[in-house]
Amino acid sequence: MIRRFGETPEAGRRYTRRPGVYALLPQGSRLLLTCQTEPGPDLQLPGGGIDPGESPITALHREIYEETGWLIAAPRRLGAFRRFTYMPEYDLWAEKVCLIYRARPVRRLGPPTEAFHEALWMETADAVHLLGNDGDAHFAQRYLQTL
Repeated sequence: MIRRFGETPEAGRRYTRRPGVYALLPQGSRLLLTCQTEPGPDLQLPGGGIDPGESPITALHREIYEETGWLIAAPRRLGAFRRFTYMPEYDLWAEKVCLIYRARPVRRLGPPTEAFHEALWMETADAVHLLGNDGDAHFAQRYLQTL
């Protein structure tokens, strides 16, 4: 069973299952994060949905690049969680199944290519308190404990 974070699903509401991949991207004591400015702002672990027919690792590389402009290497799966939420950009109630990885940020190629996203570096200790969802914060806290 996958641990749930956040709101309890509403009885009678239909949720669409949305698998996605997200990553802790550490450099020393800092993490590379993304801030989604619309409809936000919302500070997040970079990542997003897995397209139909796409592997999780391929999706991870694509999403990290789109949301941060960075290339990554050596992704390793850490765990997973799920959360039930409304996604205004898709007008969709979703059961997000979030696969969490740790990867090494290798090189910045440019700014994020996804609209309304800004890449930023933040001390992990600060990120734990500022990340927009409890699942992301949980995995950031686990990383912080290894420093």
